[in-house]
Amino acid sequence: MSSLNVLNPVEGKPILDLRQSQYPNSFRKGVRFVWFRLSSLLLADAAAITAAWLGASAVSMHSVAMVDLASSLNSAIPVLAIGYSIFSTGKFYQSGTSRKDYLGLVSASIMLAITVFILFKYAQIFGPGLTEIYFLVFGVLAAVLIPLNRFVVDIATNKLRQLGLGLYPVFVIADAPKQKGAANLIKSEGHYKVLGMLDAKALDRNQRESTFETLNRLGIIEVFVDWEAIENRLFICGLFQSEGYTLRILPNDELPPPSTITYTAVGEKLCLSFTPFVLSGLEFWTKRAFDVVAASVAVVLASPIYLLIALLIYIDSPGPIFYKQTRIGLKNKPFKVWKFRTMVPNADKLQKELEAKNETKDGVLFKIKDDPRITRVGKVLRAYSLDELPQLFNVVLGEMSLVGPRPLPLRDVEKFSQHHHIRQEVLPGITGLWQISGRSDIVDFEEAYQLDLTYITRWSIWLDLQILFKTVGVVLKKSGAY
Repeated sequence: MSSLNVLNPVEGKPILDLRQSQYPNSFRKGVRFVWFRLSSLLLADAAAITAAWLGASAVSMHSVAMVDLASSLNSAIPVLAIGYSIFSTGKFYQSGTSRKDYLGLVSASIMLAITVFILFKYAQIFGPGLTEIYFLVFGVLAAVLIPLNRFVVDIATNKLRQLGLGLYPVFVIADAPKQKGAANLIKSEGHYKVLGMLDAKALDRNQRESTFETLNRLGIIEVFVDWEAIENRLFICGLFQSEGYTLRILPNDELPPPSTITYTAVGEKLCLSFTPFVLSGLEFWTKRAFDVVAASVAVVLASPIYLLIALLIYIDSPGPIFYKQTRIGLKNKPFKVWKFRTMVPNADKLQKELEAKNETKDGVLFKIKDDPRITRVGKVLRAYSLDELPQLFNVVLGEMSLVGPRPLPLRDVEKFSQHHHIRQEVLPGITGLWQISGRSDIVDFEEAYQLDLTYITRWSIWLDLQILFKTVGVVLKKSGAY
């Protein structure tokens, strides 16, 4: 008796149980990406742990020359095994953001040092001659080198992806009106390459075989699907799994944007739990302390630049040195934002006459590439974002942060859609993902909003530092400035 293939009722093709693990396609799809990620992380951790172990030997012996390299390397092998076990348990080798949890890596590194010390003290695995200072130095070095190596790997990976290398080939299946928005959302993640799109009919019974042939021919690893557009959902999920594809459900705009999603069993059904993602508690005060210290130091260092800019504005154009405007900040509370004046004194009144020339798609933002209100000195200040320097005082006063969503005037906020207001739940910032991803080149507020939302849901001190460093590069290149 012949069997029928689930994709197409053609004789001669076997039906495979979804629970089988002997799928050649399942192993092939995306395995090289997984091995590349895993091997790079394992090598980075091995280099950091070994360097920390050898460094501890050198410090304990007060001389690099006295270190027995062969013996130290041999004793480092069980340390590596313990380290890999701890990091694996902490999910630092999995895909997603957990492997970039640098504070978590610091904690795991300290845990490694404590574990190794306990094994030395009570199990005597590493032999005699090692002191408490040895393990203390090892812990400090490991806590620095392991996150640092991961950071370097992350930067190198991002650079490769910017060159178009190492991008995950993905496919979108959604109704036509949603395809472009879905593709833009996926591309904004930075590590996907959308190779094609089809509507939901591609999963109809009479089209499935050709659809999977297309996916296979393009070398697709993951498929993004509009959940609302497809039928027989559980069957379709099993079908993609059996063919070795990771299936991702496109986000629904009506759902709140969570930083973490957990599944809770209620009766016999699964419920999605959305946890709060706004900065609060210790996270907020950590960020606030960093802002105050960094902004205060920056004000002192930049004081000569303040004086020079003030003099140039005074010579170039009559009117005040500073420009202050009411912006809408945290919890929709208005505050005065300070900038160096880059426009003619009556710029706000002239804006009403220029509204018809607004270049943004949805009208939320007001942007004109060749704005006639900008002064000669103002063009230079805007090109290098020097007009933003007085906002450091807003940061010190607690009205703004160094990094966060840009504070917008009331005119813009009044044009918000309901879901846009979530960006008002955190302190606004001088710079952010929006600024380093195009600055004035972004003319669609929805795109800017998605970048703000990404920042809010993934915030960490490390992300702030990355944005600040990238801001310097963007400003020096004058990318998207006008």
